[in-house]
Amino acid sequence: MKFSKDKKEIIISYIIEKIAEGREEVPRHTAEEFGINLNTVHLYITELIEQGKIERVKRGEYRLSREKYDFHFTKADGDLDDDMFIMNEKIYPLVEGFPVNVQNIWSYAVSEMINNVIDHSEAENVYMSVIQNARETTVIIRDDGMGIFNKLKEHYGFRSFSDIAAELSKGKLTTDAANHSGEGLFFTSRMMDAFFVYSDGHYYSRDQYSNEWENYIPDGEMKGTLVYLSLSNDTRRTAKDVFDIYTDDDGGFRRTEIRISTVFDKAPVSRSQAKRLCNRLEEFGEVTLDFADVSWAGQGFIHQIFVVFAGQHPDIKLITVNATPDVQAMIRHVNPD
Repeated sequence: MKFSKDKKEIIISYIIEKIAEGREEVPRHTAEEFGINLNTVHLYITELIEQGKIERVKRGEYRLSREKYDFHFTKADGDLDDDMFIMNEKIYPLVEGFPVNVQNIWSYAVSEMINNVIDHSEAENVYMSVIQNARETTVIIRDDGMGIFNKLKEHYGFRSFSDIAAELSKGKLTTDAANHSGEGLFFTSRMMDAFFVYSDGHYYSRDQYSNEWENYIPDGEMKGTLVYLSLSNDTRRTAKDVFDIYTDDDGGFRRTEIRISTVFDKAPVSRSQAKRLCNRLEEFGEVTLDFADVSWAGQGFIHQIFVVFAGQHPDIKLITVNATPDVQAMIRHVNPD
């Protein structure tokens, strides 16, 4: 049976997804899912093997083919003079066959991360790995500079890593306000499917720690910063979608979102923690506080945010999402209105 191009692409995407998930008997499940002949499924699988997208492990078992590209860039050779050089020369040839929205996201993300290295890290070398399969592309960027968290701690006088994580979550954080908006890392982290920064023995991410990331964190001490970026090769997300969430009609960066669990290792309890969390929030008009994975929060912490800070800044809209019943009860307790 011959299908339209669109339906064939849907079936092939399903096959790739199930193989990536480690599903057994993918041909049979695909035939049942789409109500098609098993021979047709085997023809599609053969095409994927010939295209180098999947490999046969043994009869009926497959895995995604994986390509890895390693690059080394040096300041001495002028590789770090232009933030678009690495994107145009090395990354674009690997993503040019993807949809335009995917290319645009990679262009923004890689150029922003390299620009941070050029302008802030004092690095002499950048090491980059690109890992691709039929489902996703991962880019790991590592430099030998002073380290992003040390740089921020030195510039702002932060006392703890949780202070740094809180400020990074908000956006608009930069050590060179005259030349940088501090928006690159914020928006890049939200464009990617998976994102983390590792430096000085700490990692920062909007997501919960993944065991997969351990494969990319060097053993022992590492000088500099490592950035991990991963994105589906056919995501429907666009860079504009992400910008529209956090900007107003004039393009101003007026909304931010903080996931509490990425800032504090344990349940937040104190006013001092809340004060640090609220630092610089007056720069925004709308703040979403995401309490996902936070089972409980102390009265002092909640009161400082929803009564003291809210009372001092009545024009700032505070939005709470993913709060447990216990957290919701504490918010109602301190602020019955």
